[in-house]
Amino acid sequence: MFAYSLPDRPSVHIAGLLLYLLLMPLLCSAGVVRSANEENGLEKWHFIEADIEIELVQRLPDQTRALFMNHAFSKEVIEQLAQSCMFQTIIRNSGKSSMRQALAIDLTQWRMQHDGKTGGILLKEPLLASWSDADADPAAKLVVRWGMFPTQQEYLPGDYNWGLTAYGIPPGSTFDLVVTWQQGSMSHRGEIRDITCAPDVDKLK
Repeated sequence: MFAYSLPDRPSVHIAGLLLYLLLMPLLCSAGVVRSANEENGLEKWHFIEADIEIELVQRLPDQTRALFMNHAFSKEVIEQLAQSCMFQTIIRNSGKSSMRQALAIDLTQWRMQHDGKTGGILLKEPLLASWSDADADPAAKLVVRWGMFPTQQEYLPGDYNWGLTAYGIPPGSTFDLVVTWQQGSMSHRGEIRDITCAPDVDKLK
């Protein structure tokens, strides 16, 4: 015969609390997967929360220059766009949850944190309004109007869209992004941390 004793209940509670505190940072960041393209080294941030998926893929400034050099933009505007930290962006309503509701995005509500400051992201409407016809002719402005991500858009389950988002900070900068969306009557909020703008180099690999 042998005897044993169960640990006191307070010890069990304390151990459980310590485990929770240790795991909490992992739980908070579990909705974001960061990866890199093996062929070119460009990084991607994939945010997943219930039905919404947001992918941000780095673009080299030279990729942006190449895109806009084929249109009637001034050299100054091309360089402004190339230096604005652009990402190829995909937003999707996966419809995987039981809600099966449309979700709405309004980029005017997104907030970025960089260098100790908080502000909005760079939207296409203010950009277009700031350019004269000498900076960009009407056909060139259409490239930005259709190429940059819609500022407001609604997604039914299964819908997705892609385009460029810009953040107005120098190449190589790192920032945090607070994203918001509406689904049904509920407003939602998420955070993608330590996003890095692609450096201003010819290529990564």
